[in-house]
Amino acid sequence: MSETSDQTGVILAADDDEDILELVCLTLEQVGHKMLRASDGDEALELARRHHPDVCVLDVVMPARTGVEVVEALRDSEETAEIPILLLTATVNEKDLIPGLEKDGERYMRKPFSPRELQDRVASLLRHRRRTP
Repeated sequence: MSETSDQTGVILAADDDEDILELVCLTLEQVGHKMLRASDGDEALELARRHHPDVCVLDVVMPARTGVEVVEALRDSEETAEIPILLLTATVNEKDLIPGLEKDGERYMRKPFSPRELQDRVASLLRHRRRTP
């Protein structure tokens, strides 16, 4: 895990929509987080493996590799298995969400999202990660 204060961390944001990626990054930078940016799933996985961010915020639907495929690859590696993940989705129907991800600690957040809610969710994931040995 990166060296950060108790309230801030290194956050990896990945989304193929440049506007949403910019919104996520600006929203989290406003509260002091350092951001890593990726525009597709392969780039997100590469950055996560190289930098071991404190939290990942991943779009579900991305080119090269989906957010769910990135989650699966991260969970398959001991070095990245414990990184908390928040998945962003435009899906509005509960039955369309991927079953089983909640049990592993991943969480969903629907687009469009409230910037304040995004900040709060990332803060919660950081607190949980820092309490877990």
